[in-house]
Amino acid sequence: MALIGKIRERSGLLVAIIGIALLAFILNDYDKIFGGSGEEFGYGTIFGEKVNNKEYEEAVAQIDQQQRMKAQQERREYTQQDQDAAADNAWTMVVDKVVLDKEYEALGIDVSDNEFDAFLYGRDGFPMLQGTEQFIDSTTGVFNPKLMEKWINDQETNKDPAVQQQWADQKKKLIEGRKRDKYMALISQGVYVTKLESEDEYMAQKEVKSISYVVRRFSEIPDDKIKVTDKELKAYYEAHKEDKKYENKTASREIRLFMVDIKPSRKDTASFDKSMREIKKQFAATTNDSTFVMQNSEIKFYSSSKIATAVPEGNEKAQKLMSYPMAMDTVFRAAAVGEIVGPYSYNGSFIISKVQGFTPSRLKARHILLGTNQSKDKKLIAQKQKMADSLVRLINKDNFAEFVTKYSDDKGSVPQGGLIDNFIEADMVPEFGAFVATKPIGTIGVVKTDFGIHIIEVLERDDKTYPVLASIYKAFKPTQETMDQKEREVYDLLYKLDAKISKKESIKDKLQLFDTIAVRAGYFPRPLPIKEEAPSVAGFTNPTTANKLLALAFNEEAKVGDLVGAPIKDKDKYIIAILSSIREKGVPVFEDVEVMMKQQLIEEKKAKRFTNQLLKDKTLQGMAKRGNTEVMKAEVTFYSAQITGAGFEPEVVGALFSALKDGKRTLPLKGKMGVYVIRIDKTIKAPAAANYDVERDQILTAMRRQIQSQFMEALKKKAEVVDNRKLRDARVRF
Repeated sequence: MALIGKIRERSGLLVAIIGIALLAFILNDYDKIFGGSGEEFGYGTIFGEKVNNKEYEEAVAQIDQQQRMKAQQERREYTQQDQDAAADNAWTMVVDKVVLDKEYEALGIDVSDNEFDAFLYGRDGFPMLQGTEQFIDSTTGVFNPKLMEKWINDQETNKDPAVQQQWADQKKKLIEGRKRDKYMALISQGVYVTKLESEDEYMAQKEVKSISYVVRRFSEIPDDKIKVTDKELKAYYEAHKEDKKYENKTASREIRLFMVDIKPSRKDTASFDKSMREIKKQFAATTNDSTFVMQNSEIKFYSSSKIATAVPEGNEKAQKLMSYPMAMDTVFRAAAVGEIVGPYSYNGSFIISKVQGFTPSRLKARHILLGTNQSKDKKLIAQKQKMADSLVRLINKDNFAEFVTKYSDDKGSVPQGGLIDNFIEADMVPEFGAFVATKPIGTIGVVKTDFGIHIIEVLERDDKTYPVLASIYKAFKPTQETMDQKEREVYDLLYKLDAKISKKESIKDKLQLFDTIAVRAGYFPRPLPIKEEAPSVAGFTNPTTANKLLALAFNEEAKVGDLVGAPIKDKDKYIIAILSSIREKGVPVFEDVEVMMKQQLIEEKKAKRFTNQLLKDKTLQGMAKRGNTEVMKAEVTFYSAQITGAGFEPEVVGALFSALKDGKRTLPLKGKMGVYVIRIDKTIKAPAAANYDVERDQILTAMRRQIQSQFMEALKKKAEVVDNRKLRDARVRF
């Protein structure tokens, strides 16, 4: 077969490449051999110049570190998607800096030392910077520049170079931000709205036309009832190929692919069900839940404390606790302690849970903390205990807040009178949580924890409870036998595609055959467009999947109709792909717009048929009767271009506001949804206005809101930015 032939032809070359690569790694010289300092594109180009590798890599490292720390603070996993997002943010930062630095140089934009000081300290009309609240004088409550000055001096003279560098980086960032603000302020000054534009906006919003209309919708005629010959379609292409709507705005490539899921077989299902029934039986019988969970669960977690509380999906506590499907909420609430629930499916696992107990779904209390700061000093602890025992005799529900203000070391809750609301046992240390969860409402008592001695008043407790669970997690996966069988099937399918497609001459026939064979096999091909200026593919689990798809599209010998050399494994699925298009910027080739133009030509033929039918009658009622429809009414403005009962029809609405008088009707008008004949019943003129300031401000606000992003896009387009990072990673273009 053709595919096997290609593999055999290139096997010698492949061995040689592997040998060179291994040698390069051994010599620590891989990049030099495969691009390195001789790279043409590197990570990418701006104004035709390569991006500085060191600057980009430093930006990636900086943002990656910031995002990792943020993820740790939020107690969430730092994923591959987070890493990719950090790299993308670094790329944007580097590109913006290069592009804007050229603008700053051309316009002479800079920040002097005096301006920076005024900006930093909030002098000479500058507002106080965000993040400077730490320099507010605790006595006066006013920003104290001397405190900031001392802090900056401490950073600059610190013996730790890392501290000095941190301030230097922060200062540089502030200066760059100030330059950008000045530049964007200049740009915004160029935004202007004329009196005529304001008046037109007012008229577009306020002038209303009451209309009656008949519409013959394109959907009335099935597309397959309209015949389009190849000759007609090619003639249409020649006449319209340079129309703006068909223009390729950027060079791009397209892959068509379909996915083959690796699913468990019926035999796998039966075996899995049997094993889950056995686990459930043993779980119910065991008296050592901890050991059983650790031996049998794929997620090794067990706790006898309330940290094992589980909440329904979507609950605000779900980020730090176990959760279960909302549909299981009533099941768990009705369960008894010791009862086995499941198996149930959730987040890719099948779960069997044993109910260990229950805990209230919401608690509310207030407390006074006599802190010990986790000290082990017995004398200090005894002093705090004695103090708490004395205070609790004096405290009641009416004076609790006064004692909080005077004695509590929990400064975060002091402004709220010591109140802690909307928590569950698992949110608190065990002693605190258990007291509030079990003591009668209104109880005021003393509790010792690692943080100190608490005087607690129990305020509220919901009757609804959440379960405390011990759970066995099992992923339902295909067996090795099933995976091997699927691998054979997918390779056979690829061989079949290659054998048949290689016999076809035209690109259209190759792509149609690819789709036909895939659909007959039960799979659904879809397009995957890739821009050449920033090649990237997303939505795959394995990074090497994206690299292989990019290699298919951008290798030096790539041509439309090329198939992947082997099925691409992406976790629990295989991918088979074909290069379906290589589009150059500008006028499209016929094959790339054939489908779109055919649809347009079909609509034009429908429009011509409807126009001829509508012209046979002289009244709207007659037209409606002939088309088995009705005369509809609506009110339209030029501003919205919406026709009630039809939709967004800007060209049709525009025709109504051209010069048509009341009582007159249009000729048939082709719109997006169909062909219209419209009569203007009445025009409601816009009320007279003393000025159009409101409309002017609306337009100006909208323009200024968009100006920064629009300007940056324009600058990047002028800079001809090429993002080559993904192709570089895929070892395709250097």
